[in-house]
Amino acid sequence: MSGFASVVFDCDSTLVRIEGIDELAGDAAGEIRALTDAAMRGEVPLEDVYGRRLDLIRPTRARVDEVGRMYVDTLVPHAREVVAALRWLGKTVRILSGGLAPPVQAVAAELGLASDDVAAVGITFAADGAYMGFDRESPLARSGGKARVLAKWDLPRPVLLVGDGATDLEARPAVDAFAAYMGVVYRPAVAEGADFVLRDESLAPVLALACSDEDRERLRDSPWAELV
Repeated sequence: MSGFASVVFDCDSTLVRIEGIDELAGDAAGEIRALTDAAMRGEVPLEDVYGRRLDLIRPTRARVDEVGRMYVDTLVPHAREVVAALRWLGKTVRILSGGLAPPVQAVAAELGLASDDVAAVGITFAADGAYMGFDRESPLARSGGKARVLAKWDLPRPVLLVGDGATDLEARPAVDAFAAYMGVVYRPAVAEGADFVLRDESLAPVLALACSDEDRERLRDSPWAELV
């Protein structure tokens, strides 16, 4: 196996076991979850629901920061180890998310990634922490945006994308392979369009996919040997 030089992860329901927007929803949880699920199944364009969800919720800075802590507390099994092993092998690791930037950045920091290794949607607050708005120019707040960010990044090839939703599947033409991570939520349409389907709750299979034969040999005497 030749492996992959770069691995790009989605965040919600991929690196973490929750959907941040659902956690922010409060009393509007039912409506928000329905909108999110419809977008992730590819039934409606993301841009049709992104602003609507935030306008319904109007999340405060404190609440968004709390979701960042929840992200870290709900990392999927072996997320830390897999990212550490990939970086030790010299592979490029990025997070590409349609989620709000502050919580996604909290995940990146926990995984040892720099802020520049993350693309997510910016959010703005008033001086008192009240919600003001989100970055409406972000490509990640609309359909097809992940492919545009990937093209701009110009990552070392080959590139493996790992995600769970329709927005990840849309980005398939911009990478060399797409692995549908179904360990949190199984989305049939996404799985059907993927090159690989990962049903295990653990992210360890991502490391196995990303490794070349040479990488596997290097890992044999590493702290992550049992993951492959």
